[in-house]
Order: sequence, then structure tokens, then C-alpha cells
Amino acid sequence: MSSTVEARTRTTATRPGVALPPRPSRRGQTAATAVVGVVLLVATATLDVEWADLRDLPAAVRDYGTLMFADPDWSRLPRALFEMWRSISMAWLGAMLCVVVSIPLGMLAAHGVGPAWLRLALRGLFAVIRAVPEVIIALVLLTVTGLTPFTGALALGIAGIGTQGKWTYETIETLRDGAADAVRAAGGGRTAVIRWALWPAALPTLLSFALYRFEINIRMSAVLGLVGAGGIGSMLANYTNYRAWDTVGMLLIVVVATTMAVDAVSGALRRRIMEGT
Repeated sequence: MSSTVEARTRTTATRPGVALPPRPSRRGQTAATAVVGVVLLVATATLDVEWADLRDLPAAVRDYGTLMFADPDWSRLPRALFEMWRSISMAWLGAMLCVVVSIPLGMLAAHGVGPAWLRLALRGLFAVIRAVPEVIIALVLLTVTGLTPFTGALALGIAGIGTQGKWTYETIETLRDGAADAVRAAGGGRTAVIRWALWPAALPTLLSFALYRFEINIRMSAVLGLVGAGGIGSMLANYTNYRAWDTVGMLLIVVVATTMAVDAVSGALRRRIMEGT
């Protein structure tokens, strides 16, 4: 079989006026692989990591895991549940603020909805917001609003605008044009197209994204608590500093259990929204 193919190839190559296609070049792929390899080597060499300490890591994880989870201190569970509730409230307020601001702006940033200058400005704003982590935003807001859970909610809301806005205009741009064309044919303007064509079609997806943003905020609220924004993260940071490992273990159990429960409920709601009953 292979000899027959080779014979046909030689015959085709020897025919006058018949040229084989050029072999595809792999220079770009090879160069990209080399660059990635060099960056990886440089990053590894400049980390100043004691690789010999990695041998002691499993034993350290086992020891601290025993300190935290062998006999957790459940006496502070009521306070932990209250602080967890504050974190959930902070995440929910941040998600609502994000949705209220980002969905109108995201729709204006979609192609065919807002003018070109406004689309570019809004997309640039979303990109800038996405480039700044939630912790940095919280640290900046701490100088204005102080050490309160409102600071965490505001930081989560502002940080989510960049991502939620991008999801919104990408959702609008993937919709089919049939409903929008029908509204325009009936004499509707831009506002009518948004109200009667784009908004009903995009609503299920946008609600699903809003619930997903709430899930992300639940996790980030614990991180923001570490910098003084309140909630379960602040309690976790305090007891970690005092090396109260039995209480830290209890707090971690509360965080993991609550996060998994919220993810399960939110995931069921998102499936219900997208797939129906």
C-alpha cells in the first residue's frame, strides 16, 4: 500500500505542470514553544525556592491537618455561622450591584446596540476593571469606607462589573438577528429592539451568569476578609495569627460546607433557568 502511494507521488511530481503543495512551515510553532520554555526556565530560576523543602511538605500538611481537623473546636460555631452569613450577604450585595450596573453597560457595548465610540470606551473600561484583582480594589476602598463588610460588598461589585459586562455584550452579539429585524421592520427604534428582541432572548443566559457571579463572590468574600473587609475571612485570619488550629479547622469546615451548599443550589437554579423544568 505504501509503495503504491509513493509511486503515485513520484508520478505526480514528474508530470509537467503539476506541482505538489509546499510543506507547511512549523517555524512559528517551534519559536513559540522555545519562548514558552525559556520563560518557564527563567521564572523557575528566579523564584528563589528551596526545592529541598518540598520533601518536608507532605509531613507538614499531615501535621497541620491533624492539628486542625483531629479535634475541631465547635464552641465558636455560632459566631462562625454569623460571620459566614455576613460573607454571604456581602457576596449577594456585590453580585446585585454588579448586575445592576454591568448589564445595561454591557448591552450598550454590544455590536449593533451602542455607537462605536461608546462600545470601545465601555469595552476598555471592562478590560481595565478585569485587570485589577478584588483584593487591590478592597485595599483602595478601605481608605475611604473603613473596615466594614460594605467595603467587601463594594469591592466585589466593582470587580464583577468587568467580567459581567463582557459576558453581557458577548451574549447579545451571539443572539440571532431574526427578532431584532422583525422589530425594526415594524418601525421600532433602538430602544424597542433592546426591550422586545434582545432582552427577552438574553435574559436566561444573563440570569445564569449572575448566579455564577454570586458563586464566585462567595469564595472571594472569604479572601477579602483576610484584608479586613469583615466576614468569615477576618475571623479565619485572626485565629490563624493566634495559631488556634482547632478553631481554624472548624472555620474551614464551615467555609467548605457552606460554599458547596451554595454551589449546589445555585447550580440547580442555573440548570432550571437554562433548560427549563
